[in-house]
Amino acid sequence: MSVETITTISPITNQPILKRNGLSDADLVSIPETAMRAFNEFRRTSLSERQQIVKKALKLLGERQDALGKELTEQMGRPIAYTPKEVTTAVMRGEYMLKISEEALKDTEGEAEKGFKRYIRKVPIGPILILFPWNYPYLTLVNSLIPALLAGNSVIIKPSPQTPTSAEQIQEIFSDAGLPDGVLQVFHSGSISQIETIARSPQVQLVCFTGSVANGLAVQGAASDRVPIRVGLELGGKDPAYIRSDVDIKWAAEEIVDGAIFNSGQSCCSVERVYVDEKIYDDFISAVQDVLKGYKLGDPMQKDTQIGPVVSKRSVETIQAHIKDALEKGATNATPDNESFKSPPSEGNFVAPTLLTNVNHDMAVMTEETFGPVIPVMKVKDDAEAIKLMNDSQFGLTASVWTKDTNKGHELIDDIEAGTVFVNRCDYPAPDLAWVGWKDSGKGQTLSKFGFDQFVKLKSYHVKDYPK
Repeated sequence: MSVETITTISPITNQPILKRNGLSDADLVSIPETAMRAFNEFRRTSLSERQQIVKKALKLLGERQDALGKELTEQMGRPIAYTPKEVTTAVMRGEYMLKISEEALKDTEGEAEKGFKRYIRKVPIGPILILFPWNYPYLTLVNSLIPALLAGNSVIIKPSPQTPTSAEQIQEIFSDAGLPDGVLQVFHSGSISQIETIARSPQVQLVCFTGSVANGLAVQGAASDRVPIRVGLELGGKDPAYIRSDVDIKWAAEEIVDGAIFNSGQSCCSVERVYVDEKIYDDFISAVQDVLKGYKLGDPMQKDTQIGPVVSKRSVETIQAHIKDALEKGATNATPDNESFKSPPSEGNFVAPTLLTNVNHDMAVMTEETFGPVIPVMKVKDDAEAIKLMNDSQFGLTASVWTKDTNKGHELIDDIEAGTVFVNRCDYPAPDLAWVGWKDSGKGQTLSKFGFDQFVKLKSYHVKDYPK
């Protein structure tokens, strides 16, 4: 069997920029075996030893932020003004997980009983396969990688073919930080069957996947015939925002636009549908138009560019199909005049931010994941209608309510079916709060003290003094 060649196509130019080799049949066997051998050694290290390695690695990661940020811009198209910040945010997340690791992984004492020592220990589970995406490769990787290593596991990582160097850079950084050989391995593949083969390996004990619902189901299916293996899934989102009538409209418009079109809308928790109280609907639309007039779409290598290309021609087609479907069903394109929207670079996958009004749930743009810079805004008559529509979705990752009455906002988010709910904020995974999807947005969790749970198994120790 020949080894596949995986080509990375630049979203800026639509030209090939990188090539990587996929896996051979021998690799499919040797990678999990190497991971198991490394695990059997690494699990015997102390937590303090593992903490020192992670601490050094995070320091190195931060020092290389500019070079890594430039690679990200070249490979996935986010403007250079923002990509180094992804690396520094990844470091901050990792440092938080490092800070809480001792408390998160400590033993739990049983009831005191004379003549006995009884406790529950959190022990590492074994080799872990992490499949992470292109849209925020460093952020999504550290969510799983850092607690996995701190808990004492070995890790196999596969990056998206769009951002292959992210995994290679992380492997080099951890090697420089003193991580033993084999504890962290990288492979490249564009084949779901190869990924399924690795997931089925008897050595692999957990698969962490971030990506589409379809691919998540394929990964889950591949692991379904083995009892010990666990699967953590972070999948799609169609995250709603509800703007109540009491808000500062200009401020809310600025926040919603940023939450909807940052990274060209290519975030699992970007705002993909907006519900606005009918009393302020027209004013809110006008405010959003004013905000959009100030954005610049263009070459992501220029520091004043705010919106770059989307990742692929296929993404362009999906976004355009959602817009077309909405317009054919009665929506209005209310995007304001903006010269940069009209004349983006001639090459690449540039999609202008689009504001749609008069939308409803008969339109794909309000029900299916768009993953692009589109802001569909729907009028609602009251809180009850807003919450009903927000919950009318197969997804449940995040949701937000915007109001001056924070007590009322707090009350409303109790009724929203999502793993993370915000009042007056959006698009922000906090490291001290669990990141978890409801419905088809996934299962399992990362971040916070609960982010360690899937990387350990419980072992109860029951020791009785020898009778004298």
